[in-house]
Amino acid sequence: MKELKVTVIGGGSSYTPELINGFLMRKNELPVKEVVLVDIEDGKEKVNTVSKLAERMVKKAGLKTKITVSFNRKEALKNSDFVVTQFRVGGLEARAKDERFPLKYNVIGQETCGPGGFAKALRTIPVILDICRDIEEVCPEAWLINFTNPSGMVTEAVNKYSNVKCIGLCNVPIHMKMDFAKALGVSSEELFVEFIGLNHLVWAKSVWLKGKDITQDAIEAMTDKESLSMKNIPAIPWDRDYLKAVGMIPSPYHRYYLMTADMVEEEKEAASEGGKGTRAEIVQGVEAKLFDIYKDENVDVKPKELENRGGAYYSDAAVSLISAIFNDKKEIHTVNVLNNGIIKALPDNCIIETNAIVDNTGATPVLLKSPLDEEAVGLIHSVKSYEIATVDAAANGDKEKALVALVNNPLIPSIDISKKLLEELLEINKPYLPQFN
Repeated sequence: MKELKVTVIGGGSSYTPELINGFLMRKNELPVKEVVLVDIEDGKEKVNTVSKLAERMVKKAGLKTKITVSFNRKEALKNSDFVVTQFRVGGLEARAKDERFPLKYNVIGQETCGPGGFAKALRTIPVILDICRDIEEVCPEAWLINFTNPSGMVTEAVNKYSNVKCIGLCNVPIHMKMDFAKALGVSSEELFVEFIGLNHLVWAKSVWLKGKDITQDAIEAMTDKESLSMKNIPAIPWDRDYLKAVGMIPSPYHRYYLMTADMVEEEKEAASEGGKGTRAEIVQGVEAKLFDIYKDENVDVKPKELENRGGAYYSDAAVSLISAIFNDKKEIHTVNVLNNGIIKALPDNCIIETNAIVDNTGATPVLLKSPLDEEAVGLIHSVKSYEIATVDAAANGDKEKALVALVNNPLIPSIDISKKLLEELLEINKPYLPQFN
């Protein structure tokens, strides 16, 4: 069996032990010979700490997988079979600014939604395209598994502006499926969930248990027992009447679009003096504690405390996807992939999040059992029009297209506020936006 080289861009991330654990859990089906953790010089201490923990984890598992660290991306990419991207341009400090600056305009401040997510896309897309140029040059047959947020837009940029084989990934669908299983008192393996939408705007269109459509049961279970949320999203309960009326289950991120006023107030309270801080500020504390744990030479397994970071099921999603490609499994995974007619209201060449059959040819989206309801199409179309303009603005440094993107975003109420947000975020992020300078 061919031995694999996996290169991780953003190797010093606190998520990396999740990824390593995933490889160890699947050691019998994924012969990973080498994992290269690539980072920038400013991340040297973190990536070295993570690599030592990874080495201890591999040793405990009785494997000979080589863990290496590199600050030369192009060199590290040579002979790679899979490239995993999980980087954050500007670090958590930039994210904290993304979360705070929109609040003065009574607009959502969040990592991937609204103007914060827009700023992150502008910072990230030029970097991913630079990475793709290296992949095209030194390992053109490698698969790029993108976990970098905003995953849908980053994946769309790769597909539109490069020839790299790329599949985008998010842990939200698998998180939702696990929540459904818990609420219904069944095993997640027994459930089939039909996911459709966009990254961080995905719907569970139907839920099936042993061949029976139990969507209404799932809706009842979620409103009775669970709030369907994640650690990085305030758990405002869902309205039972709305869920029953729409007949689908929204992702936790839908709160930003469907409960906007409440979410803004939650964020303003958290960001206020005496508040608990924005999510990025909380995560900074979580990460500091995690890296203290990672430095402990007695720790040789994935720390349980990593669950507080918000990346639950990352390894399940990422490593099982890699295995499905490598082993030609023809499994169904929920991924970010070209639309190609699945959502008829959207362009074929845009990226959607949906179920797809994954094998050694990549991801082929699965046709829906029934057309997507109009109730969902309107919001999806609005957000996608924003995403398309954002990708073009980020890739080309087009300020006019950037303004169009913000005006199209349903979380921003007016052209006037869009212009103010754009000027402010371009100034705040000036060091990371050379395409606009």
